[in-house]
Amino acid sequence: MNATLRRLSTIVMVMFLALMVSTTWIQFVSAESLNSDGRNVRTIYSALARDRGPIVVKGGEPIVTSVPVDDNYKYLRTYSEGDSGAASVYAPVTGYFAINGTVTGMERYANSYLAGEDDSLWLDRLQNLITGEEAQGSSVELTIDPKVQKAAWDALGDYNGAAVALDPKTGAILAMVSKPSFDPNTLAVHDSEKVTATSEALINDKPQINTVDGEERFSVYGPTINRTINATFPPGSTFKLLTSAAAIEYDGKTPDTSIPAPNAYTLPGTSTPVQNFGGIPCSGTEEMTLEEALSISCNTAFLNLATEVGKDGMQQMFEDFGFTESLDIPMSTSIGAYPGLIGGDDDDDSDARIALSGIGQGSVRMTPLQVAMISAAVANDGELMEPYLIDNVRDSDLELVSQTKPSRYKSPFSSSTADALTDMMRSVVTDGSGKGAQIPGVEVAGKTGTAEDNPRSPTLWFTSFAPADDPQVAVAVVLENEGQSTNETTGGALASPIAAKIMQAAIAK
Repeated sequence: MNATLRRLSTIVMVMFLALMVSTTWIQFVSAESLNSDGRNVRTIYSALARDRGPIVVKGGEPIVTSVPVDDNYKYLRTYSEGDSGAASVYAPVTGYFAINGTVTGMERYANSYLAGEDDSLWLDRLQNLITGEEAQGSSVELTIDPKVQKAAWDALGDYNGAAVALDPKTGAILAMVSKPSFDPNTLAVHDSEKVTATSEALINDKPQINTVDGEERFSVYGPTINRTINATFPPGSTFKLLTSAAAIEYDGKTPDTSIPAPNAYTLPGTSTPVQNFGGIPCSGTEEMTLEEALSISCNTAFLNLATEVGKDGMQQMFEDFGFTESLDIPMSTSIGAYPGLIGGDDDDDSDARIALSGIGQGSVRMTPLQVAMISAAVANDGELMEPYLIDNVRDSDLELVSQTKPSRYKSPFSSSTADALTDMMRSVVTDGSGKGAQIPGVEVAGKTGTAEDNPRSPTLWFTSFAPADDPQVAVAVVLENEGQSTNETTGGALASPIAAKIMQAAIAK
């Protein structure tokens, strides 16, 4: 009998132990994964039933709020007061908070503040626990300047592309526009079937770019992709700024150094000649200064220059900018691509690819934010500040929870190199390919870019900063596959006037 009782007691104890272990595992170890599981309806109800904090832009204008509604979810996430046009202007930044558990953009990356769950809000959470009051989220104020954002949106017009503006002295992102965009209000409705249908339609909505040999070509990016940070493009001649920086920093070149500028350049290890845009010679003597080569964007000069700098020098400058690292602003950004990091040392075409990288072609890929960061580093004496989107966070009582302090991100080159590049970029706008960026009474420094993107049409660029003697804003504009390989459809012709309007708005703010 005693033996039977002992066995029974042992079984009961094991069962209790198993129950305790499983309960502990579920409540503590697996809690986070269970809460984030899209099938967990309780989590969705809880999140939507909370007075989620607003997202505001510089100056305090709310662009995202939670509006009380009479349904099981209590609150409806609303963007720009439900105005689809205004909401589209900020959609790539704000993202959306959907009933099916999908959260994107700042809604996702600032979620702990917006939901009132961040560790820094522990006192508010404790008070809510004691008083039994409903938890309220904190407000997140962005660095986005609404005037600069609207100027960028209007200036891009009907083009597919993106524009980003930075304060080069702090790294604050003043504007972040991506087109085509979408209305996040359509993804915030309390109907999961509608949200799913809308989401699928947006994902599959790739804008038509052009037609080649009777075949339609479409963009690889849909409207929900933030093209400023999550889309990469061949940078074209804007990359000549990085090539110039490497030549000055590592090879001792100056703006006045005479460099070869042949009528055609044969890529190393190949029999493939590359000519200048339109087949026009850069110089009657087939030589010119580095400043003159950048001013008129001479391809053959920079193909040769990249070969002289070499793979190690070109790759080092690319890495010194931090372009091989993902950056959190706090949204995660895409990593740039450079041929030296892609191919092996034994590739037959490695030397040719390094030469092509000198003009931003071949396998070089960059985001608009990264191109803007090149101009920002030049504008800030070679010191690249870390880009950021959140200016400050305030709790439900408007008490300051956190304030972003600007910090240095990288130092890719010296102040003397920055001064040389500034002079060269000035000449691009005053006498060269970027005259479309001129602003009356303001000295502008910039660089054009027209990048081949076969089998699609060329992608057009312009990057710049102003005023050149006291920089307040650095800009990058990309027009995705909007070129036609004519003088009227280059980066200088189409993208530079857009950048000028953005810079004017930033300077006048």
